[in-house]
Amino acid sequence: MLDAASWAGRLGGDTFLAQTYHRSYAHFPGTADMASDLLSWDDLNRIIAAQRLEPPRLRLSLDGEMVPLHRYAIPTTNRRAVTWSRIQPSDFHVQLREGASLVLDAVEKIHPAVGAAAEGLERFLGTSVQANVYASWTEREGFGRHWDDHDVVVVQLHGSKRWRLWGMTREAPTFRDVESPEEPEGDPVADLVLSPGDVLYLPRGWWHSVTADQGTESLHLTFGMVPHTGADLMLWVVDQLRASLALRRDIPRFGSLAEQSDFIDAVRREVSDMMADPHLVERWAESIDTTDLGHAIPSLPYVDGLPARGEITVKLTVPRGRLTANREQGTVTFSAAGTAWDFAESAAPALGTLLTNQPITLGELADSSGLEVKDVAELVSVLIDGHAVAVVGTAL
Repeated sequence: MLDAASWAGRLGGDTFLAQTYHRSYAHFPGTADMASDLLSWDDLNRIIAAQRLEPPRLRLSLDGEMVPLHRYAIPTTNRRAVTWSRIQPSDFHVQLREGASLVLDAVEKIHPAVGAAAEGLERFLGTSVQANVYASWTEREGFGRHWDDHDVVVVQLHGSKRWRLWGMTREAPTFRDVESPEEPEGDPVADLVLSPGDVLYLPRGWWHSVTADQGTESLHLTFGMVPHTGADLMLWVVDQLRASLALRRDIPRFGSLAEQSDFIDAVRREVSDMMADPHLVERWAESIDTTDLGHAIPSLPYVDGLPARGEITVKLTVPRGRLTANREQGTVTFSAAGTAWDFAESAAPALGTLLTNQPITLGELADSSGLEVKDVAELVSVLIDGHAVAVVGTAL
């Protein structure tokens, strides 16, 4: 299972964060068993057959263009006039055989093993993660040479895939940018073939082309990380300063030049004072971690709190919660999903266990914290109401 510690081990831990992350590509050879439990061809077949996956979530791409849906699916309408696209396997196979690549977005939402891996990577890197599936059968490129506006971690699952890499032609390009990167010139800086279990890290802005030209079908996962830029930091700073009178005042659009200058000076002082805080990035990181809403899951059938039953299994649904000790008050603060709760110090062991993001029974939580099962049930019920924890095993 690729939890946060496993990802750290695969990618190089603190060395990766300090020397590679956001800086340069890295290839981490592996073995087939390192990826065998994430997603199989059987899993993919079941997902496509069982889910109503409309484009662009499920799509075929060839030479940088989406294959028209009518070439491999037909509209299907039930008796209640609900219409969706039904994949026609034979036509689907034809498109793939002729060179199209299959793409399935956000597979972490519908396949638990990939969801757990995405959650682990999110905990390691401190940013939201989406996992997409890519499958190819030929040397034709599904997307052409291109760059992404987010960093990616690629895990080769089955078969092999050739990756040719060029560096950035515009440093740190973004989705909303003032200009587009120019096409790279010359030979690639790296020409890699990924085998099952191999991992590739690629920063945003790096040009790449990808083909299944090794004579075998290829299946891989790409974990895309949401970038956080200086522009994002400034938006957060502005939100923090909304309590300031200088930023709440109306802009003196029709005032004198002196009034307008005084207004700008007041705003500048507020922003400058906040930007001078050496712990600003730490404050920002704590804020985005504890306000991230995570992956909300209902806790049916327990709509009125949890019973004191030790067999019920629960799990934190936000990968980046925080636990802070308030020693003078004799309390701890648990912050997650945009809410902060104060609990007695005795709750700290149970809350710390929840922060590992592993499923655990109420009984195990009670044993690890020295609390009674009923006390743990009450604590967890509070967090369920705050959308930070969910029941993942009802024991009914």
